[in-house]
Amino acid sequence: MSPAFGAMEVEHYSKGVLLEPFVHQVGGHSCVLRFNDKTICKPLIQREHQFYETLPTEMRKFTPQYEGVVSVSFEEDEDGNLCLIAYPLNGDHDNLENLDNSDCEPKSKLLRWTNKKTMLLENEKISKEWVRQHRKEEKMKSHKLEEEFEWLKKSEVLYYTVEKKGNVSSQFKHHNPWSMKCHQQQLQRMKENAKHRNQYKFILLENLTSRYKVPCVLDLKMGTRQHGDDASEEKKANQIRKCQQSTSAVIGVRVCGMQVYQAGTGQLMFMNKYHGRKLSVQGFKEALYQFFHNGKYLRRELFESVIKKLTELKSVLEKQESYRFYSSSLLIIYDGKERQEVAVDSDPEDLEDLSEESSDESAGAYAYKPTASTVDVRMIDFAHTTCKYYGEDSVVHEGQDTGYVFGLQNLIDIIKEIRDESGE
Repeated sequence: MSPAFGAMEVEHYSKGVLLEPFVHQVGGHSCVLRFNDKTICKPLIQREHQFYETLPTEMRKFTPQYEGVVSVSFEEDEDGNLCLIAYPLNGDHDNLENLDNSDCEPKSKLLRWTNKKTMLLENEKISKEWVRQHRKEEKMKSHKLEEEFEWLKKSEVLYYTVEKKGNVSSQFKHHNPWSMKCHQQQLQRMKENAKHRNQYKFILLENLTSRYKVPCVLDLKMGTRQHGDDASEEKKANQIRKCQQSTSAVIGVRVCGMQVYQAGTGQLMFMNKYHGRKLSVQGFKEALYQFFHNGKYLRRELFESVIKKLTELKSVLEKQESYRFYSSSLLIIYDGKERQEVAVDSDPEDLEDLSEESSDESAGAYAYKPTASTVDVRMIDFAHTTCKYYGEDSVVHEGQDTGYVFGLQNLIDIIKEIRDESGE
């Protein structure tokens, strides 16, 4: 077992772990998968791997915790159902029988999934005839895969009504279109390459949404430049065009993806990067307002924490010599579960279980204030990050990443505007 993998907090599993779609991915084109409740994984890109292994100490609080590397194999059963299984990096699967894997989905459970949304359990008693018919239908549907991706591109903002019965967070897996899109594409790519390659390295990272019951996630593409130093002329021109045609060139930041639970309407709202690219500066501001609005009221209690963390991050990045975070994103995450409200002059212990309904009933007798809410701000996606310490890079930059810092300052200013314009 590799030292990095052995250092994981939830490191132990036996005979492989089934990787499932990570349902809170709202942006990016690289597939993110769920390893367990507190850990996700994504294909290893050498430059990003190097960034996490050489990360400056002062930046660690603003990035996901790096938890090691695993080997991922692509498997297809006789019925054509596909799955991805993670193993220790050295491939020694048989000597892990006695290790704790309580927080992982073991391979023995093997929840198989096809290119489509239908899922099958190995231990389900399904007739062979039904399986053959099902597989035939799936093959027919697979030809429409690209058409569905085009439909997803056109459906840039989607609303789904949440079922009143059941857990809200569990319904993300049935509705998040971007997560589904990335997952299907990853499976398709690996299936096409299966004859030539069946082992891939994935990095393990902290699942930033694990602490939230109903994660609301905003993915922002940061900086005025997105192409890396190693980009081809075609890629460079394409990225420059995207920046010029979006808010990236004007304010150094654009929306790359968003998911919000609107308690007021009982809906999940998803916005993808194609819509984000079309937004004007005013449209970007309105999208931020929408992100912090739950359908009933603006989550004003989040503003000070967000502004404080963004300001602290800006201060840290201003001191980073030579780093360029091209094409990286910034995540803002908070819990969409409706906040509790407590009486200003009451003992918090006495009102610990106070519901919103009960507070409404007694509103005439007390003044109420929102309880503190947790909000997270993290940098992600470092596939095109460069720094003079990397050694092999042909281009060496000096000073701070002014494009990224410029975007952070504008983001802070816009959030302050929303806060001030919507004051009590």
